[in-house]
Amino acid sequence: MKKRVIVIGGGTFSHIKTHLALAAPAFGKTAKALYEKCQKQFTNMDVELILTKMADSSSNLVTNDDVSNLIDTLINDNTVKAIFFNVALCDYDGSVYDDEISGKYAKRLETSEGSKSILITPSDKIINKIRQVRKDIFVVGFKTTSDATPQEQFSKGLNLMKKSSANIVLANDVVTRNNFIITPEEGVYGKEMTRDECLDELVSIAYYRTHLTFTRSTVVAGSPVPWSDDRVPSSLRSVINWCVEHNAYKEFNGATTGHFAAKLADNKFLTSIRKTNFNDIENNGMVLVETDGDDNVIAYGSKPSVGGQSQRIIFERYNDCNSIVHFHCPLLENHLNDIPVVSQREYECGSHQCGENTANGLGKFGNLYCVMLDNHGPNIVFNDSIQPQEVIDFILSNFALDKSTSGFEKVYLSLSETI
Repeated sequence: MKKRVIVIGGGTFSHIKTHLALAAPAFGKTAKALYEKCQKQFTNMDVELILTKMADSSSNLVTNDDVSNLIDTLINDNTVKAIFFNVALCDYDGSVYDDEISGKYAKRLETSEGSKSILITPSDKIINKIRQVRKDIFVVGFKTTSDATPQEQFSKGLNLMKKSSANIVLANDVVTRNNFIITPEEGVYGKEMTRDECLDELVSIAYYRTHLTFTRSTVVAGSPVPWSDDRVPSSLRSVINWCVEHNAYKEFNGATTGHFAAKLADNKFLTSIRKTNFNDIENNGMVLVETDGDDNVIAYGSKPSVGGQSQRIIFERYNDCNSIVHFHCPLLENHLNDIPVVSQREYECGSHQCGENTANGLGKFGNLYCVMLDNHGPNIVFNDSIQPQEVIDFILSNFALDKSTSGFEKVYLSLSETI
């Protein structure tokens, strides 16, 4: 049976009383355009368009609960491969102040009664539950802002991605008309494109990334490996400490991106812990990982870096090396070395294909190897016998640690900010 790509669009209502409701006005124009583009791109899958009643009078999807029930159905369907979650959910539920009875058929308010106060409370975030249950579903999220700066737009889209584990997010602003695509690697695509071109790019990137292969790690009981542990090569420790001091790992909502690793044996390595702050590496330590072939990864005590598959593949290919450093920043405008640059657009970090792409691109520079993942950042690979200063000098000569590959500085958001 063919896999399915589901495009969901339109707006929803939140009933307060009879003939009174909150609404998120959206009439399915973007979803219809995405449906047509997906039909042309995903020729190996069945593409379906599902609209709410606001966009299609024959639909039975009216409220957030209706959409939530639909998502439950899709989650339980193993043919679902991708969901373009373009539906505009009503962000709030409403009730008349001091009146506990609300709903579609609650007693109608009379205008003769004069002014009423309505209490609105945030509604549940339905997109979050898709990949909580089905990591194999590719989720495309959408973040709409109003007259936001590009930095705010990027940060809010990134926040949505991190909290929902979406695979890609389209950020659009209804006032500035800025549109761009955000990936988990914090890359940005489509900044200079028209709206229609950006939708084409979104569908194209989604197509390539839905065809990748992942191995999920199994976390078992264990304790972090202390940063001071003798199994952590001293050269790697020195380089990472220097990177931390020079802001290579930039915090966002309490965590940093990038990764680093140390090979211990052919099937065993240490890697950075996922969703932690590398600037506090002294307290966080690393996680021990054991592999048995391509599809069996055991991590002791914590989730390993999402880049663990790339690390495994690189260590297999370059058995003269046992240390990897990766952070997110662009090349210096006048970088010293002719570092190979490979496309990241088609590859999500953590996929086998991303690991192959990285390993295939590495070039030799003195006693280390390096490749630049476009719109992502460098991978630097070396043996622990190297003098740390050689790696540090190489970084200083080639990479702008004070900048982000996205082109935007992150605007820091509180952990409680809604998506």
